Amino acid sequence: MLKNLIKPVIFILCLLPAAYLIYAVYLAFNGGENLLGPDPAQYLSLETGEWAIRLLIASLAISPLRYLFNLPSLFRFRRMIGLYAYFYVCLHLLVFLWFLLGWQWGNIGIEIAERPFITIGFVAFLLLTPLAATSFNAAQRKLGRNWKKLHRLTYAVSILAVLHVIWIVRSSYFDAVLYGGLVLVLLGYRLLRKYSPFVQQFSFIK
Repeated sequence: MLKNLIKPVIFILCLLPAAYLIYAVYLAFNGGENLLGPDPAQYLSLETGEWAIRLLIASLAISPLRYLFNLPSLFRFRRMIGLYAYFYVCLHLLVFLWFLLGWQWGNIGIEIAERPFITIGFVAFLLLTPLAATSFNAAQRKLGRNWKKLHRLTYAVSILAVLHVIWIVRSSYFDAVLYGGLVLVLLGYRLLRKYSPFVQQFSFIK
C-alpha cells in the first residue's frame, strides 16, 4: 500500500512549486498580496529555472542511487521527474517570453544571438524537447537501441544548464558551484561505472 502512494506523493511534491508560483501570479494580477518581491519577473525566472535544474539533477541521480543502494524500484520515478524538469524548463521559457520579452517575437532571435546565457539556455531547451517527446514506452519500443543513445543528450543538457546558471550569477556563486558539483559527481560516476569493474559491482546495500 505504501509503495503505491510514493509515486503520487512525488508527483504532488514536484507540482507544488509551480502551483505556488501560479497562485502568486494570480494574486499579483488581481491586486492581492505581493508574493513575488520587488522584481516579479526576475523572481519567476529564477524560481522556474532553479526548479528545472534541481529536477534535472534529481533525474540524473536516479541511476547512481539505484546501483549504489540496490534500489531498482527507483527507476519507476525517473521518467516522471525528468518530465517535470522539462515542465519547469517550459515555464522558465514562458516567463522569459511573457514577462521579460513581452511577447516581442521579433526580438527573440536578437536576444538569443547577443546574450550567450540565453543562447545556452535555448540550446538546452531544444535538446531536452525530443527527450521529453520520446520518454514514453511507445517511443522507446519504436526507437529500440537508439532510444538510449538519444537520451544520453541529458548529460549535455545538464552541463549546459550549469553553464547557464554560471553565466547569470551576479553575486553568490553558491548555487552554480553546488549544481556544477552535483552534475560532475553524477556524470563522473557514470564514467567510472562504465569502465571500472569495481564500481560496477560496488553497492552500499547488497
